[in-house]
This record gives sequence, C-alpha cells and structure tokens, in this order.
Amino acid sequence: MNHSATPTNHSKLLAWVEEIARLCKPERVHWCDGSQTEYDTICNQLVESGTFTRLNPDFHPNSFLARSHPSDVARVEDRTYICSKNKEGAGPTNNWADPAEMRQRLEGLFNGCMAGRTLYVIPFSMGPIGSPVAKIGIEITDSPYVVANMRIMTRMGRAVLEALGSKGSFVPCVHSVGAPLKPNQGDVAWPCEPDPKNKYIVHFPETREIWSYGSGYGGNALLGKKCLALRIASVIARDEGWLAEHMLIVGLTSPNNKKYYIAAAFPSACGKTNLAMITPTMPGWTARCVGDDIAWIRVGKDGRLYAVNPEAGFFGVAPGTSMKSNSNAMMTMKANTIFTNVVLTPEGDVWWEGMGVSPPATGIDWEGKPWTPASGQKGAHANSRFTAPARQCPVIDPDWEKPEGVPISAILFGGRRPSTIPLINEAFDWNHGVFMGSACGSETTAAALGKAGVLRRDPFAMLPFCGYHMGDYFGHWLSMAKKTKPEKLPKVFFVNWFRKNDGDQFLWPGYGDNSRVMKWVCERIEGRGKAVETPIGILPTPDALDTEGLDVSPADLKELLRVDIEGWKNEVEDIAKSYEKLGSKLPAALKTQLENLRARLNEAK
Repeated sequence: MNHSATPTNHSKLLAWVEEIARLCKPERVHWCDGSQTEYDTICNQLVESGTFTRLNPDFHPNSFLARSHPSDVARVEDRTYICSKNKEGAGPTNNWADPAEMRQRLEGLFNGCMAGRTLYVIPFSMGPIGSPVAKIGIEITDSPYVVANMRIMTRMGRAVLEALGSKGSFVPCVHSVGAPLKPNQGDVAWPCEPDPKNKYIVHFPETREIWSYGSGYGGNALLGKKCLALRIASVIARDEGWLAEHMLIVGLTSPNNKKYYIAAAFPSACGKTNLAMITPTMPGWTARCVGDDIAWIRVGKDGRLYAVNPEAGFFGVAPGTSMKSNSNAMMTMKANTIFTNVVLTPEGDVWWEGMGVSPPATGIDWEGKPWTPASGQKGAHANSRFTAPARQCPVIDPDWEKPEGVPISAILFGGRRPSTIPLINEAFDWNHGVFMGSACGSETTAAALGKAGVLRRDPFAMLPFCGYHMGDYFGHWLSMAKKTKPEKLPKVFFVNWFRKNDGDQFLWPGYGDNSRVMKWVCERIEGRGKAVETPIGILPTPDALDTEGLDVSPADLKELLRVDIEGWKNEVEDIAKSYEKLGSKLPAALKTQLENLRARLNEAK
C-alpha cells in the first residue's frame, strides 16, 4: 500500500487511519493538504475518469459538471441511522439500530471496500480554523468527488492538522462509495452501491463517529455537512449547552444604518438559500449573507445569542435558481463551482429548469442522455446541485468568519404551506416560539427520496437531522431561556411565503419582496411595527407591511394575514397527533402551549 507523507504526529489519528486502511484495503493512502495544486490535480483526474466534464471557461472558469447514478440523487433518510446505546436515545423520529450489531454489519461492508482505490484522509474544520466554536473532523473517503466538494464546503487540509496538534479531539468520519475494483477492472464514472437497501449513513452519538457506505452524493458523502454539523453536533450542543441548527443566517441593514442578524429554519427547498442571499426591493435596505444552511448558536458574554456558519461553501439546489429568484447565488457560481445533475449545453455551459433563460435546443440531460425541451422530461434532476465557495458570494457578510459569530435578533421558522398559515406570525414569548418551531410543517420536496407534495411535520426543520430524541431536543430549546435574561433572547416568528388562492396561484410575490416582511420583523425587534394580537400570535395589521410599488391587491393582503380559525383548529389536532409519538418525553410547557392555543381558537369568533 502506497502512503503519502503523514503530515501529523497525532498518535490517535495515525492509529485510526492505519486501522481503517487495514479494514478497507485501498491501493494507496493520500493525506489531503487542501492546496490549490491538489484540488486541480484531483479535478483533472475526475475529468480523465469521466466523472467530471470541464465546462467552457468563457461561461464558468475552473468549473465542472458531474452526473450521479440514478439511484444516488438525494438524502436517503430511511437508510440514515442514529445508533445510540439504547433506542430511547434516538427517539421515535430517527431510525435506530443496535450499535454493536451495526458495527458488525459495517465491518463486513467496509472489509476490502476500497480495493483498487485511493483512501483519502481529509482533515476539515467546521467553523473558522482556530475559532473557539469550531469542531474538527477527519473524513476518510475513497471518492475524489468528495475530496473536491469538501475543499469547497469546509476549511480543509494542512492548516486543520496544525490546529489539531498532537492531542486535539476530532470527529472520525469514514466514507466509501462501496465499489471495490478487482485487478484490471475498469471503473465507472459514478461508482456507488446501486441498491438503496445497501446504503448506510450511520451515526454513533456517544462516541461521536460517522460511517457512510454506498452513496457518493451530497450530505450522504460530504460528512461535514448534515452528519457532523447537525446530527452529531446537535448531540454535542445538547451536552455543551448550545444549539446546532438547520438555519440560514442573514444580516439586514436599514436605511438609518442599523443592522439586524436573523436566523431562519425552513425545510429543504423552501427558500433558505434565496432568503440568505436576498436582494431587498425596498430603497435603502441592504442584506448580507452569513450562511444558507447551518447555524451553530451560543449564548455570548453579553447574554445575547450568537450564531456562526460552520460551512465554507454553498451546496444549493439548482432548479428554480435564477437571476430573478437569487441573482447573488447565480453570481456566486460563476467560477470555481461543481455542478451535479444539471443539463450540459452544446457550448459547454449548464442549464436547469427555472433558470429563467431559454433552454438549449439540444443538450445532455442529468443521466447523460441526449435531451431536448420537447423530450417530455426534465433535463436537470429536481435535486441537482451547485457547490460553490461562500467567499465568492457578492453579498457575503464582512463578519461571516468572525470566530465568535454574529448576534441574533430574531429567529424565523417557516414551511411550504398553501393554506391556513399566514404570511407572518410573531410568537408571544420564547416558549410560544419554541412551540411554533416544534409545530413546523411543510409540503415535501425533492431533496429527500419519497413522494413530493405531502404535508409532513418537520419540527425546527430538523426532523432528518436531529441526532437524539426529539422530545429532549424540544426541552433543550426551552432550556435556553434559563441561560440568559428574557429580553436578551431573539424574537421568534413563523413565515409562509407559499400561501395560495383558490386558483392555485401564490398570493405573495416572494423572493426579494420577502424583505418587506423582514422589515416588519426589524420594526418588531425595535418594539415598533403595527401589530394585532390574535389567537395564534401577533400579526401585522394590513397597513403595517411596506407594500409601496408592490402588485398585491388589498384582498390578497387581507387573505395573507387572515387567521383561518377552522383551519387552525385542524392544525391543532394535527400537531397534537405529531406530539403523541414523543410520549412522556414531550415537555409539559409545549402541552400547555397546545392547550392554550386550542382554548384561544375555541373562544375566537
């Protein structure tokens, strides 16, 4: 077995890498240094193997297109496991397996799984290297595609090993595509385990370990993302007294130069990236992006909550991203970007549905087949992605890498709801805000395998990402109120950009005009902003929102802010049903919130 030089004297790390190499039996071992030279070499290698197609540098310099296997296109939630010591620790919303049995199964799968391949050792930091809030992971993988993406998505390489030193702690992450090569066997462009039943994304929360087998796609394989930064980090956060959340972080500055940082949790494909990079449509307002997907939130020395984005890149959904919906994302991916499962045009450019430009007359679709707009099927996969460096975002916040994070003044929850849920609703207090988060629901999207368009409760947008019992997670959120004074806590809101009329048309224009709703949020943070108390929370009066120049009729605005009492009564029963599965772990404070809401609705005229 060929080893590249081992650039560390961390004895525990060296022993672990040696142990995994003995198990996986790769042809060679390479320690990643994170350099541009290494990245270029790996990308060239991926071009030669057929995994990458180099894009026309006139359109996207130093950028590439990859196509995955049709079985490997999204998170596989039914193959994602939380292997806590006992089933109760994982709770009813996670897949649990006995850790000893799972280790045995994984050892069988990983035995010889890297034959004929290179084992890459990727040292990476979630959060700025050296930040007091950063966590270091080491991912072992046999996928050069993963190496290339991890260099964009994390701080990766030699500097991380230097920060780790000889005794530092790290989260061990083992990944294989599960496609060993026999001697002289040719490789394929996208090696993976084609049978979804043989894919495993496994977390051991007590020992802080991640093992992933069979998938080379997205969060299944880029183990710093959902696996470490949410599933394992949520457990670490519970134990250390902070929050690891599926949230964007955006900074809004008013015309009088007052800045407000807002964190927001929406299920996948509900507009997180669009809001994170919003271009306000109101004169004098500006927005800056701190992060589009994950927030680690702690109580600061002054008692306020501070959030850091632990990632260094964006792994965004391509379809629907356009100059209209998110011009800043489009500009972010102009160069140094990896596109996966979109259309390749004859000119060597990329295209996807909802891009806002005419489709090419001909192209190659995400499965590598000739495609035309008349072919009757979409050219880009619904969950196709772009991987782009955050530093390239034209509206990246100057403090996005501040080691201690940025102060959070408001937290938004949201979802894709065509009816019942109003445009915006403010919580009465922290406990009511936690109740709002616990009751999040959204229509399912293509980011996870399964049927789209079904209402699914997704508490805090964390259903697929919480590494422990959801009832305990709710309790942890409630406990944050004990760590500081009530006035130091962010205000909490629930938003719904997706309300529709009877003709199935959206009532709200969305995109940049969501800044009008955010303006009201900022006014409420200041104790201003016209509002009315309702049974479900505090809503803006119809004249409270800045609608100047907006093409929304008074009737539609009224409907957007209407409290549908009967609809909410149904909502209460559905929330109650979702609570039932948590059993005795459901915090009493949330039972009280539900009962109080039911009572207020019954009293309403």
